[in-house]
Amino acid sequence: MTEKIGWVCREAFLTLGSDQFERLVGFYQGLLQQVAQPYWPDRYAEFALPGMKLALFRPQVGQQAEFDQPAQGGLSLCLEVVDLEGAIAHLTTLGYPPPGPVMIASHGREIYAYDPDGNRLILHQSHPPSL
Repeated sequence: MTEKIGWVCREAFLTLGSDQFERLVGFYQGLLQQVAQPYWPDRYAEFALPGMKLALFRPQVGQQAEFDQPAQGGLSLCLEVVDLEGAIAHLTTLGYPPPGPVMIASHGREIYAYDPDGNRLILHQSHPPSL
């Protein structure tokens, strides 16, 4: 006898709500070098990333306080990159250079950066495979 599953997750999204919606859309279009699709001006934008989607939205008027940037929390958007120095240069060109140095972690080298709303980004370059 098989047990019935209560729910099935078909897809995962990371969503960011922002009152500065268009500024955030512009930042992620520049960072990810893609046009949001679908995109509804001043309301919703979606970016396809490997293994997930990033969705941006403008909170409804009655929900603004819930999405105001709290003190920096534990949530981060982590992006694995091929060339960390190139990613740092790209963020700097966008006007959002990483505020600290490159760090060495168990999985490789990484930097912290922040989007226009102060959401944490972690860009990391994995160690090359051992031979």
